[in-house]
Amino acid sequence: MKVGILGAGQLARMLALAGIPRGMEFVFYDPNPESCAAQLGVFICGEYDDYKKLDSFVSQVDVVSIESENIPVETLKYLQEYVDVHPGPDAVLTSQDRLLEKTFFRHLKIPTPEYYAIDSAKQLEEVAHQHDGKLIIKTCRFGYDGKGQAMLTKPDQANEIWHDLGAQSLIAEQCMDFTREVSLISVRSQQGNVQYYPLTQNLHRNGILIKSHSILNDTLQSVAEDYAERVLSELNYVGVLGFEFFVCNEILVANEIAPRVHNSGHWTIEGAATSQFENHLRAILDLPLGSTNALSECSMYNLIGSMPDSRIIMNLKNAKLHDYGKLPRANRKLGHITLCDPTPEDLSTVENIIIQSGATRAM
Repeated sequence: MKVGILGAGQLARMLALAGIPRGMEFVFYDPNPESCAAQLGVFICGEYDDYKKLDSFVSQVDVVSIESENIPVETLKYLQEYVDVHPGPDAVLTSQDRLLEKTFFRHLKIPTPEYYAIDSAKQLEEVAHQHDGKLIIKTCRFGYDGKGQAMLTKPDQANEIWHDLGAQSLIAEQCMDFTREVSLISVRSQQGNVQYYPLTQNLHRNGILIKSHSILNDTLQSVAEDYAERVLSELNYVGVLGFEFFVCNEILVANEIAPRVHNSGHWTIEGAATSQFENHLRAILDLPLGSTNALSECSMYNLIGSMPDSRIIMNLKNAKLHDYGKLPRANRKLGHITLCDPTPEDLSTVENIIIQSGATRAM
C-alpha cells in the first residue's frame, strides 16, 4: 500500500510514523525542499502546478491525501483523474474559503457567529457602524495560526485593516463571548461508517494553538457529533476531519473545519486506542476503522519557536516528546509534548519547562 501525501510537514510525518509499522509506504510532494517528512519516504519537491512532477508522484501511489487545506483544488482534481483522492476537492474547496465555509454551516443549520462578506474598505466601515461590538476581520482564503486576521473595535480602523489584509475579499465575524474553545476529531470510512474521539478543550494565543486537553464524557459531545455528521455526510467525506467550536452559554457555535488530521488530536497517539493518524490511513485505504476509545485523559502542549532540552522532558513520568526535526523560527510549531492522566503537578512542571525554554510565550 503506497500512500501519496500532498505536503510534507509534521502532519505528513506523523501519518508516516503511524503507517510504516503497518506495512505502508509513503511518497511526499511539497514545494519546500527542507520538509520534515521527507526522510520517511520518497520525496518529490515541486510546485503544485508542475504537472510533470505530479505525474511522477501519482504514478507511484495507490491513493492521495493531504496535510493542508491550502493545497490547490485544481491539483486535487488533476490527480483525481488517475487515483482516489481523500478528502475530495469539494471538501477542500469548502474549507479553503471562510465565507463559503460559514454559508455551508448555515445551510446545514449549524450555528455560526454573525458574519458579513466584505469587498471594500467602505463596506467594512459601514458594517462596523451597523454592528455593536468587536469584529474579527479575516481574509477569506489562506489564513492559519492567526495569520490573515485583525480585530476591529471601531469604524475608523476599517481603511487601515482593509489595506493591512491585502485589499482583498474579507469576512467580518462577530467576536464571540465564549467560555471555552473545543474541537471534535471525527473519521469517516469509504462505506460511510463514522467514529468520533472525545471532545478536546483548546487554548489559543494570538491564533496559535498552545494546549489541548481531551475531555471524557463532555456534556456537548453528542451535539458536536451531530454537527460533524451533517458535514461529513453532505461532503461524502472520507478520512479524518477536525471541527472547531466556540462554547457560548453551553451552546456550540461553529468556527471552522479542517479536512485533515488536526493539531488538537495529537494526544490520540498515546491517549486513544487508535490514533487519528492511523485512522485517517485506514479510512483512505478502505481498511476497517480502529477504535477511537480514549485510554486516559491527556494534555498536549505545542512547542513553538524553540525546543526545550529533550533530556529534561524525557525524564518526566508519563511525558511523551515529539520533535518534528524542524529548524527553530518564531511562531513555528517544532514539536509537542503529551501527558497522559496528568496531575496538577505534572502540568505545572511541563508548563514551567516550556516557558523557561522560550518555546511558548504564554500558557
